[in-house]
Formats: sequence, C-alpha cells, structure tokens
Amino acid sequence: MLIKIPKGWQGKEWEVTPEGIYLSRRELVKTLGLGGIGLSVGCGLSVTGGDPFNGVEQFVNPYDDYFPVVRNDRYEVNERPLTDEIDATQYNNFYEFSVQKTAVWQLVGEFRIEPWTIEVAGLCGRPGTYDIDDLLNRFELEERIYRHRCVETWAMTVPWSGFALRDLVSYLEPSSDASYIRFVTADAPTQMPGMTERPEYPWPYYEGLRMDEAVNELSFMAAGLYGRGIPRQNGAPLRLVVPWKYGYKSIKSIVRIEFLDQEPATFWSDLAPSEYPFISNVDPDVPHPRWSQATETLLTSREEVDTLKYNGYGEFVADLYE
Repeated sequence: MLIKIPKGWQGKEWEVTPEGIYLSRRELVKTLGLGGIGLSVGCGLSVTGGDPFNGVEQFVNPYDDYFPVVRNDRYEVNERPLTDEIDATQYNNFYEFSVQKTAVWQLVGEFRIEPWTIEVAGLCGRPGTYDIDDLLNRFELEERIYRHRCVETWAMTVPWSGFALRDLVSYLEPSSDASYIRFVTADAPTQMPGMTERPEYPWPYYEGLRMDEAVNELSFMAAGLYGRGIPRQNGAPLRLVVPWKYGYKSIKSIVRIEFLDQEPATFWSDLAPSEYPFISNVDPDVPHPRWSQATETLLTSREEVDTLKYNGYGEFVADLYE
C-alpha cells in the first residue's frame, strides 16, 4: 500500500515550514507543507463573512441551532488550555479530502451534510435508518472538554458537544451476542476528492470498538465543536470521540453502525496491522514502529509534553484492560 514512511532526517510535521507556520490569530497564517502519514480518518454551503482565519467555521452548518449546550464539568481538563479554534479546525487528518492537514478545511465545500441518515444493522432490536435530527432530539446533549491525541504525536484539547454513545447503544437494544460495534464513514468520492486521488485505499473508512468500550461513559457521539455544529473537516455532522485512544479510532461523518459478534476489521489495521492494532490505546510506553509515543506536541502552543497513559483517562478505562 502507498503509505508514506518519513525518512530519518525528516522532522515532525509541525517543524517542517517551507512556506511558514501557524502564527497567532493576529498574524498572517500561511500554508504549511506536510509530509508523513495522516489518518482519518450541498445544502448550507454559503461562505460566512469575514476573515477565514479568524477562527470561525467557513461553511454554514445546518445543525447549528442545537448548540451551544451546557458543559458537563465532570470532564474538565484543568492542566491544559483549550486549543485555539482556528488550529483545531484548520489542521485536520481526513484523508477522504486530502493527506495535507492544512488543506482539508479548504476542500470540504462540496461535502453535503443535509439531509443525513445513519443506517443501523446487525445484532440489535432496533435496526433501521435514523435521521440525525431524530437522534439529536432524542438524547440529552452536553458539552465535554476532552484531550485528543493523534498517533502522529500531535495533540489538542477541545470542547465537543453531543451525546453519550452508551445512550444510543441502549436505545438500539443490542442482543446479548453483540460483542462489538462497527462504524462506517460516508462514501462520497465526488464530494471527497481524496478518495478519488487514492483509489488503492479500501474506502469507505471503517472502525470498531468492543462493546464494553462503546458503553464506557467516555465514549461520545459529537455533533458540535466550540459551541456550534461540528465543521465538515472535523467530521460533520456526527462523529465518534473515544479520547483514551489514538485519534484514528474516532471515526468521522458516520453513516452506518453495526452490532457484531466478532471483532471487525478496521481501515488502518487492514493497511498496516503491525502499526495500527484494534485496541490502539494511547500509551507512552508502547512506541509506534516508526516513532516514539513518549511525548506529544500541543497544537497552538507547540509545547512538547509527556504523553499520558490512556491519554490521562485511566480512572475511567484502565479496568477495561486489566
């Protein structure tokens, strides 16, 4: 498979600056040339007014009316400041659009997120097709601040809005034989140019969790970010967030959910099984085959900090892996 392997002399992506780097909100933001591996991971497409680099989403989200919502203080991240919105929304891994992280937000304008439905299948009592509005109206929405850790060692801290995955799982009534849950991303190559550029990849993107991971209180279905509908480049209109795992497990733009009795294949594990295992918990003591995971670099501040086991969420999830 055509996975680009960085050479030993190549620096980290945020250190490679052939044209310039992200500066403060008050300074000119230039396009960042990128290398290395990245992960994925219509209506209302009018461009908002103002400077596209002032931190606001550049395309109207039809689900903005659901937000903002009340923040759940149980998940505060006190030791780190929030990542600037401009960094979190203009530095994205979403291969369906581009392998270049700073290009994704500029390529999402044709991606239609309304209407949007999610197909539910497999070992559950309520299979069928669900409109996203039905889900957003059915479940209690809240905001949670979570750390987010990419396998490539960059990290951010952002306020997601949405509902607990376990509430959705409970409503869908999985059978006692359902031990896993599988998710699939939108398959829209005419709207997602990266899919056409990389036909060798096994599109559409697919991921999975064990059932005990899915019903853990941290697992979250996000439809909002920074108090508005989630931007397309961040996984609109609905994505998974599992903050104790590397970011590629938090699948974006979900269109299908399946309940299974066997472990499902996952996109990156199929491409490189020795590098992207099914569990993929954040662990500073387990290096990626091509780089260390002992530290991470924070977006916005560019500070290098120690990586936390389970991304700092051990109190919530460590018992799942004893």
